[in-house]
Amino acid sequence: MEILCPSRVLSSVLDIDLQALWNQGIRGLILDLDNTLVCWDKSVMEDRFREWIKEAKRHGFKVCIVSNGLTKRVNQFALSMGIPAIAKAQKPRKRAFRWGLRALELAPENVAVIGDQLFTDVFGGNRLGLYTILIDPLSKQELRTTKFVRKIERWVLKKLVEKGLLCSQTLKDRYL
Repeated sequence: MEILCPSRVLSSVLDIDLQALWNQGIRGLILDLDNTLVCWDKSVMEDRFREWIKEAKRHGFKVCIVSNGLTKRVNQFALSMGIPAIAKAQKPRKRAFRWGLRALELAPENVAVIGDQLFTDVFGGNRLGLYTILIDPLSKQELRTTKFVRKIERWVLKKLVEKGLLCSQTLKDRYL
């Protein structure tokens, strides 16, 4: 069950303390796109998320998008930010994250994965020993299948708290 335990749980990428990550030796960020940086049904990224990516880059982080989304959509956002991207990544497969590591030219222990899904972003990142940050999805409007997966995520997170692997205070009410 530890393989599903995120290293951190936060509300948004905007809540991430970049200096603290840097001090931990993290030098690269693998970012999910949909519902992490932009609502899954929107074609424009909010300025606050663009600014956060720019700040991460100014701080010295290498940044890459790894998304299960369609190539055209993923590349549109990546090109606008001047960062590499892997689309149709098939997360949580290990190769999706290996491609991200290759794009960043960094070792797993120096990379954090940031995303809104436990079974794709956190599970996939943990499989390769990456630091994983689970954030709240940007949109509450989701596909029926995603809503079903969210119910299972909540159950798993409760179990992680019960086993003492995750502190209940780090989780928002939506998870418990």
